Amino acid sequence: MIKQPFLLLILATTFVFSQKKPGEIGLVLENDLYTSSVNDQYYTNGFELFYRFLNINNNPKINKKITEFKLGQYIYNPQTTNADDFFLNDRPFAGYLLTGAGIFKYYGNENVLKLNFQLGVVGQNAFGKETQTLFHNTFGYKKVRGWQYQIHNALSVQGNIFYSKNIISGQKSSHADLNIIAETKFGTTNTGATLGVLSRFSLKKLLPIYNSNLFNAAINKDKTVYKSESEFYFYINPSVNYQLYDATIQGSLFNDNSPITFPLMPFRFNGEAGFKYRKNNWNLSYLFVYRGKEAKNIVIKGYFYGSIGIGYLL
Repeated sequence: MIKQPFLLLILATTFVFSQKKPGEIGLVLENDLYTSSVNDQYYTNGFELFYRFLNINNNPKINKKITEFKLGQYIYNPQTTNADDFFLNDRPFAGYLLTGAGIFKYYGNENVLKLNFQLGVVGQNAFGKETQTLFHNTFGYKKVRGWQYQIHNALSVQGNIFYSKNIISGQKSSHADLNIIAETKFGTTNTGATLGVLSRFSLKKLLPIYNSNLFNAAINKDKTVYKSESEFYFYINPSVNYQLYDATIQGSLFNDNSPITFPLMPFRFNGEAGFKYRKNNWNLSYLFVYRGKEAKNIVIKGYFYGSIGIGYLL
């Protein structure tokens, strides 16, 4: 019942803006089942519904400026979905529901700056249990047990800064590029920093980053460009992540009433690899995502999941 007004707000906003501005609407679906039929643990399911539109830009150094609105939900489980036994919970059950807005700036030198702000909730009010129960019942998966141990309700107020520095341009090398990426998250749900490298590899000439779907910059004010441009490439992104705080593992910043919590592993290795494709008005992607061990206990381990993205350029 609470999620319906969020969806209606996003759809209404999309309709109003799409009448006036070039934009993109789409969905990101994430699940460990997209990489393995038997893998069902840790970050187990997520979705993002987004709408982006092109802003007016008067800065000659910036090629493109885009605004994004997003609604998302993320669900976390321990090592097993049959965790009625307290001691099988090597990572807390947790749901995370959010809505957010961001400003993305794409520079002529192919550098990228993204600023995001999010509001949401972690805990029972995020409806993680209800969403997972519906999913498992619908597709005939076994019942999930152990949600009575989930992280308790906590308000989420988050900020996020992402920066990509282009080192080797795809325009110069034609078929490959190299970027240094840095990201910091801060707030009541997640605080930490990530540093890594990202490269694209393509059999055809790469589009400049300010026109590519790599960092969501495919929107163009000249809509005829959608028919003249296309891209298909493999990308890889290894990184090191420093974790300072994570409410889905440690509980609320302001109390310690969650039944199961763990301290964090300060540093961990993350990696992403996959394919992205754009043709006419469609943006499609599939990513394989690995996340290193995130909590301190003798059972938990690194995990992986798949991410499927579908976008339509308006």
